[in-house]
Amino acid sequence: MGYETRRQAIYQITNRQPIPVAPASRLEDLWAADVFCLNKMKQCLPKAVVKSLKRTIQTGEPLDISIADIVASAMKDWAIAKGASYYAHVFYPMTNATAEKHDGFVSVQSDGSAISEFAGKLLVQGEPDGSSFPNGGIRSTFEARGYTAWDVTSPAYLMETDNGVTLCIPTVFVSWTGEALDKKTPLLRSIAAMNKAATRVLKLLGHTDVAAVNSSCGPEQEYFLVDAHFANSRPDLLLAGRTLFGKPPAKGQQFDDHYFGAIPERVQVFMQDVEKRMYRLGIPAKTRHNEVAPGQFEIAPIFEAANVASDHQQLVMTLLRMTAKKHGFVCLLHEKPFAGINGSGKHVNWSVGNETQGNLLDPGDSPHDNAQFLVFCAAVIRGVHLYGPLMRAVVANASNDHRLGANEAPPAIMSVYLGSQLEALFNQIAQGEINDSYGRKGEMRIGVDTLPPLSKDAGDRNRTSPFAFTGNRFEFRAVGSSQSVSGPLIVLNTMLADSLTWMADNLDSQLDQGIEINTAIHTTLKEIMQKHGAVIFGGDGYSAEWHKMAVEERGLANLPTSADALPVLKEKYVEELFEKTGVLSPIELESRYEVYSEQYILSIEVEAKLVIDMAKTMIYPAAVKHLNSVSQTIAGLESMGISLDQDNLKQVAELTNSMMSKVSKLSSVLTKSDFSNTEEHMKYCSSTISPLMADIRADADALEAEVANDLWPLPSYQEMLFIK
Repeated sequence: MGYETRRQAIYQITNRQPIPVAPASRLEDLWAADVFCLNKMKQCLPKAVVKSLKRTIQTGEPLDISIADIVASAMKDWAIAKGASYYAHVFYPMTNATAEKHDGFVSVQSDGSAISEFAGKLLVQGEPDGSSFPNGGIRSTFEARGYTAWDVTSPAYLMETDNGVTLCIPTVFVSWTGEALDKKTPLLRSIAAMNKAATRVLKLLGHTDVAAVNSSCGPEQEYFLVDAHFANSRPDLLLAGRTLFGKPPAKGQQFDDHYFGAIPERVQVFMQDVEKRMYRLGIPAKTRHNEVAPGQFEIAPIFEAANVASDHQQLVMTLLRMTAKKHGFVCLLHEKPFAGINGSGKHVNWSVGNETQGNLLDPGDSPHDNAQFLVFCAAVIRGVHLYGPLMRAVVANASNDHRLGANEAPPAIMSVYLGSQLEALFNQIAQGEINDSYGRKGEMRIGVDTLPPLSKDAGDRNRTSPFAFTGNRFEFRAVGSSQSVSGPLIVLNTMLADSLTWMADNLDSQLDQGIEINTAIHTTLKEIMQKHGAVIFGGDGYSAEWHKMAVEERGLANLPTSADALPVLKEKYVEELFEKTGVLSPIELESRYEVYSEQYILSIEVEAKLVIDMAKTMIYPAAVKHLNSVSQTIAGLESMGISLDQDNLKQVAELTNSMMSKVSKLSSVLTKSDFSNTEEHMKYCSSTISPLMADIRADADALEAEVANDLWPLPSYQEMLFIK
């Protein structure tokens, strides 16, 4: 893309009119219009069938297979009436992506006629090819059979595109031998494990009516929008999702004027279109706003049950990408698409609760008197201290490495922020006494009579913490914007199940000795805080002092790269955690290590090849043209007795030579293949390939500042971030 093409693109962008979006219907009319939810079931299924499905969905009872034909027929009729001609079992392989195979309702009869058919067995089970998905060695290529199975707890829905309507049925995906090949199966297992442990603890606390305990999730999705004219002219954005070259603009985010600023008209039209489709799919979009970096935005939903929230989050990413294309944008979900400004995260707000006891992480007005909250919060603290490295591993990938610890993203050290009130309270517990919960919520008066008093929370927020308590939930802020939330939810649910089981065993042991329950709770909480309180930190998570203190004084792990973090999945204590809770078998866990490690290696190697190609075929020719043009101009002027400073010429020549020398070296290091194991290969990528790519970029970005603008082949940061 030369300057003239860039200029034409800018002209087209600035003269583009926002695509009109039909006025939204009433929310009540839009809501879940394309979802086969319980309300739809009540309209077309017998009451007994609805009751059976409701018990499975709400209490976890086994699915009654005998009703499958009835449900399938009703689901098919509803979908066809809405324009569907195909159905798909939708599943989530270990790629962070969504997979689906479309099959038609059509069935040809013996007389040559055709009817629409969808039997119960087709609803309940499918058989996609399992050999072409990453499996980490669980299956050989010739062992191709895989099964999908209907997840009745996540409702079927209709996905409409310009080419038609498809009935989408959320499913799990397992191998012929029963191992989980997806992200949903272990998530459902983790919810079951957590429910079992939480129910046991609640009964020990004296509750007799205990409904099933579920985790809930509200993921905040950050993303960038870049005009398609620019994005499609950058091979790095197309293939890697981030810019591998690009000097920072004179103005970035230093004025803090984009955060919560007025949303650009074209962007707001895009957002409204996304939200309309989300509402039709029953996804409760609640908040939209500009984020900190120019060109960066956020959408956040209301909390939902974790399994449904995970499915919905995958849908949100799909809708963002699809709708962006319709509006002439490319939606970038990469964690760090632009250097030097904020990256994008996916803050996973997580809590646990049920219909009878409510939110189990709600401290109420007097946390020191709320034994239920103290027990569950202490269980989380214990879990983070024991399994912090696992939390780091589950958010590890090549793209998130660029984000963690930089530009307002949390550090790679896992710690817990509680706020001043709760931190003081748990410190009291560690010392063996609970006096009070100072710093309760109150009112704050601003000093202007016409303004109402503001409700003041008991503690401030800490944006440098990777795992922060925010009033009635924990916010896992280290999750990357492109990642599935299922992995983090699996780890959070599983470590909570482990901690609650340990606490229940501890309480049972004391009760068997005749110790009164309140004393037993107090003793258990004290033991947890004395052993695991080191993970609580309320200071600046970015500071070098904290990084030193966390490792040397508190014994916390600092795993700065995915090459450091992913081997945690091979640790014996992690294997034991997943095996004893029934969430992942040793084989399933090992397969995930192999898959995620391979994805990390491939991501870096693809980027390295892109760096080589772009440097050779785009940046080097531009630099040479600049040198030729300037040298000819200088020679012509000198023939007329006019001399010009040649520093620019020398600078460009030196940078070009330096860049191409490093490109040759990068080409050479990419040929190495004699690695003894996967871990060595990952370390090589992080310690050798990535730094060399960064060095090449430094030269190229310096060249961009020197080479004539009309010769530079790539859209600039200034153009991509600020022209909407």
